[in-house]
Amino acid sequence: MPTSFQQSVIDEFRANEGKVGGPFEGGDLLLLTTTGARSGSSRTTPLGYVRHEHSLLVVGANLGGPRHPGWYYNLLAHPVVRVEVGTSSFEALAVPAEGARREELFAHVVRAAPGYGDYQALTSRALPVVVLEQAEPEVWEGRPREVRTLADKLLEVHTWLRGQVRQVRAEVEAHFASRGGGGGGGTGTSPGLGLQIRQRCLAFCQALEFHHVSEDGHLFPGIARHHPQLTDVFDRLAGEHRTVARIQGELAALLDGVAIADPPRFRAELEEMSAQLNAHLDYEEEVLLPLLADVPWPPVAPPVGS
Repeated sequence: MPTSFQQSVIDEFRANEGKVGGPFEGGDLLLLTTTGARSGSSRTTPLGYVRHEHSLLVVGANLGGPRHPGWYYNLLAHPVVRVEVGTSSFEALAVPAEGARREELFAHVVRAAPGYGDYQALTSRALPVVVLEQAEPEVWEGRPREVRTLADKLLEVHTWLRGQVRQVRAEVEAHFASRGGGGGGGTGTSPGLGLQIRQRCLAFCQALEFHHVSEDGHLFPGIARHHPQLTDVFDRLAGEHRTVARIQGELAALLDGVAIADPPRFRAELEEMSAQLNAHLDYEEEVLLPLLADVPWPPVAPPVGS
């Protein structure tokens, strides 16, 4: 829970279109909402930020204390966060910078806000620099996607899932290639995989789990009530969900630490996930899109009193 001081800052921020007085007056302040690593509850924290190209940077300064702040551990467990800046609010992928990039970005932060250099001088830990990457708007054939039916919505989600797994695979292959591990021979040394790959893959796995749980709990039973002849179809889809969930669980276990355990195995599991998921999405679209093409989205509210 936020401290009483933090809560007063949050309340003032939201009541005054992102403007806060007192010690924060004139500064760049955002609200970062993370999901608790242990509790699963939403946690909102006011933080200073620095702009860098198209992203925002926040620093795990914790006033120069010996431990990283709680919000940092939360975003390692749940990489998708909500950011409020001024009157805007958006979801972002939180990616801690590593190595030379961390040094470069921290230097950029200190040039903009020298106080972070003072905090770094107080502690032996390297203050984490976290890049908040706003999700790009989804497009379809170069145009903003129109979602008018449940079929459109399902296809939008599937397109996002395909794009995310494709991006993670591309980043993994680029990482192996850059470390000399792209060929079949190699040197026998397994290259480590970076936090960006870990965060993006973990966010994808969590979104995929939510999507499949929603389908199993709501979408599929709702369709099945009107189309009992599709029992075998839904049995197959449920079985494919279990297969994907098994692979997803194996990937999640490899993502449990900050460093990805066993990169070659992670690479192999990711390839299997991609193959199984794409085949599943193809089949689901083949059988379900025609049934959902006339169902409006968002759902039409029933008349009052009906």
